[in-house]
Amino acid sequence: MTSEAGPGPQYDQLIQDIAAYVYDYQISSPKAWIDARVALLDSMACAIESVPACSSFIGPISEGTIVPNGFPLPGTSHVLDPHKAAFDLGSLIRYLDHSDAFPGKEWGHPSDNIGAILPVADWLSRKGDDKITMELVAELATKAYEIQGCLQVRRTVIGSWLAPADNHALQMKNAFNEIGIDHVILVKLASTAVLSKLVGLTRDQANAAISQVFADGQPLRLYRQAPNTSPRKGWAAGDACMRAVHLVFMTKSGQPGFPTALTAKKWGFYELFWGGKEFVLPVPFKTNVMENHLTKLVTAEGHGISAVEAALQLAGQIDGRLDDIQSIHIRTQAAAMTIIDKTGPLHNAADRDHCMRYMVALTLVKKDWPEPKDYENDSEWAVNPLIEELRGKITMAEDPQMTKDYHDVRVRNCANGLTVTFKNGEKLAETLVEKPIGHPWRTDTREGTKTKFLKLTAGVVQDPVRVWDTFMAAELASVKVRDWVDQFVPKTSS
Repeated sequence: MTSEAGPGPQYDQLIQDIAAYVYDYQISSPKAWIDARVALLDSMACAIESVPACSSFIGPISEGTIVPNGFPLPGTSHVLDPHKAAFDLGSLIRYLDHSDAFPGKEWGHPSDNIGAILPVADWLSRKGDDKITMELVAELATKAYEIQGCLQVRRTVIGSWLAPADNHALQMKNAFNEIGIDHVILVKLASTAVLSKLVGLTRDQANAAISQVFADGQPLRLYRQAPNTSPRKGWAAGDACMRAVHLVFMTKSGQPGFPTALTAKKWGFYELFWGGKEFVLPVPFKTNVMENHLTKLVTAEGHGISAVEAALQLAGQIDGRLDDIQSIHIRTQAAAMTIIDKTGPLHNAADRDHCMRYMVALTLVKKDWPEPKDYENDSEWAVNPLIEELRGKITMAEDPQMTKDYHDVRVRNCANGLTVTFKNGEKLAETLVEKPIGHPWRTDTREGTKTKFLKLTAGVVQDPVRVWDTFMAAELASVKVRDWVDQFVPKTSS
């Protein structure tokens, strides 16, 4: 049953503001357009890398299903409907923790949204809508990044975009993790908002679709935290993408929304989950998140990457002396203490790649960057007694200044410092990395992302160098989505 449109209460202001940004804002930043291209290419590389790890659950729900105009899942022979494609692509991009990230009191992975945007855009493109180009995909990706990222932060807008609010300037504010809700609620919200424009909803329908997100059930953060850390943290984003597609299509079918989904007394989101307070948001949304997200060049939880980089710097210095180590102390930020401060048994890959001590010990013993296989149960490192011994010698503690510098957008550190003490009393000077590899302000990030793309797509893409270089230089308005996606079909496929 559908409901006829009629006069009624106005939608909550936040809902209207999100829809207005998606429908009205014109992206003028050249850097944002360039960074969106890189983000799309990087996401495809991450998806292709994850195919073997996700082979048990990707593909059609019913074997042999034929989908006209279906989405060809990168790195596979699967052709899928938009709903399952969103689940699969969102899961593939995120699964190995190699996808991009954006910091805040609520850490998030904005490329998760590409899992929802690209399959729907491709499906529309294959149906013959030539207005669906990679320019539109890049625009919607940029806006989804911004919506998700801005809901993680508190900031005061002055002049170009930001200025300090107080002595603890620009601190991240909206922490869903503090009330136990997983951050993929923001993926569902951002994806629903931009998909509304993609599929041609009216402005009022977009408001309705966005309101559906807040009326929806939200997943618990349970699966990211000890003692229940599990592989679901890898496919939670895919689940959010699929849900966004479903809510948008339900709205397109005529289902009404909930004007006071946030502010309704007793039953609204704010009163039920937020203590009756409202989200603290920047005004207006721009393109900051696309231009300032972290590119994951290492398969490690983001708050630990600088510790891994510091450990790699230390590895040569202490080579041959690992047995003589008395202790390793990690000076870190509050977010790392919340997310990856883990002791005791590690039960699966998801446990290990969210354990600071394991990542550091692995790097010191291996003397190289971690790879996805290094976290698996059957990895030689997972059962290495020296790694377990080193884990037991590692301590972690928050440095409030590191936390402050993590939240301050003028600094944007995600720092870790490692101090090694030997049994004979010798203590090495701290090895400190403030802006880890892949940081948006590091000059080696763009080239590192290209190298990552070439490595991860080499077995699938016919000419990875050409694909990268062509897309970076292309007039996006002339690139049809279906043609771009077809480049990521395995070489052996017809």
